[in-house]
Amino acid sequence: MTHVHELTTLLESKRELITDWMAKKRKEVPIPIYGSVDIRDAGWKVGVVDANHFPAGFNNVAENDLDVLSSLFKTHIMRTQPNCKWVHIYPESHTRNQGYIENIATIQRLIQMAGFKCTIGSPELEDLGSLMGISGPLSLDQVILNGDDDLTIEGGKPDLILLNNDLTNGKLPGLTAPNVSPPAEMGWHQRRKSEHYACLQGYVNEIGEILEIDPWHLMPEWFVSEDKCLTEVGCRTKLAGEIDAFIANIQSRYDALGIERKPAVVMKNDRGTYGLGIMILTSGDAILNLSNRKINKLRYAKGGAAVDNYLIQEGIPTSMLTEEGEPVEPVVYLVDGEAAAWFYRINPKKSDMDNLNSPSARFEDYSNSGHMYGEHAHGWHALLAELSMLAMGAESNIER
Repeated sequence: MTHVHELTTLLESKRELITDWMAKKRKEVPIPIYGSVDIRDAGWKVGVVDANHFPAGFNNVAENDLDVLSSLFKTHIMRTQPNCKWVHIYPESHTRNQGYIENIATIQRLIQMAGFKCTIGSPELEDLGSLMGISGPLSLDQVILNGDDDLTIEGGKPDLILLNNDLTNGKLPGLTAPNVSPPAEMGWHQRRKSEHYACLQGYVNEIGEILEIDPWHLMPEWFVSEDKCLTEVGCRTKLAGEIDAFIANIQSRYDALGIERKPAVVMKNDRGTYGLGIMILTSGDAILNLSNRKINKLRYAKGGAAVDNYLIQEGIPTSMLTEEGEPVEPVVYLVDGEAAAWFYRINPKKSDMDNLNSPSARFEDYSNSGHMYGEHAHGWHALLAELSMLAMGAESNIER
């Protein structure tokens, strides 16, 4: 059986070739200003399980990573907006989520470290004045919406609007200008996780050729089940059959490779979820026997948005555990397409196959915990995260 970590020497021997390939690919697509990627590492397979265009956890990165992050922000902004002096952050309306507010405070700090003026606010937060984060209050600036497409901040216009709002409930006014980054079209009101995987698959296949390994080891299998009305028995029956066939294919691969584990799949909204509405399944029977409460959880996403398409994704169990046996998954933070900071999501109330993104999770940064998981893992995780940013750039070229 191929164990990805045993191929780390191979990865490093191809480093120059991969670097040249990556530089060429980055010229072909618009590289996102930032992003975050959740990685699962089973040993026999390492894969991207979620990719976020509007990262919300900069507060979890290590203090000693801030310099490189701010430097990459400066590089990206000066390349794409060479005359930029003022950046305005347009946030979510998570007024009670102190972790998210601290994330915005950290982004502001990084932008200011890069040498730019940085303001924060949105029309939705206009009357608040400030938000309370973990480290204290975060001041908001006055944002006025003039008509449908024009924002003024404290009476002026910023050179760049840095969007940190995933737009699950639809596009917001004032975000159509060409100086909005990431573009509003990449919000979850339009973007699909399956589009990301479709773009990512091509890049993973090319890396597989360079490394001369089966790309199956670097990406989860997946498919999309469309237009599923879970309240209808006929819909659930069809979905259960699709899931059973998919699991059977994974089991065949496991049998061929000598992987002694029962496969599972992850069923999730094909759009962003903040960890909501996710189910781990080992057979289609679970879909046939859903309670009304679980059906409702699957049918609605963040903000009450309705779900119509489901991404069915091969589950990758994590082989990364704390000394106490708690499951761990790495989260890679990237700026200008480069993996620049890591932290680890640890959840003592979950199994090695479960979704770890729940309130019981805690986070440990790389400077404190990275030594536990080895540089071999670090290299593979960085590679896959950077491939994910290429895929995100390719997504932005899709006509919607």
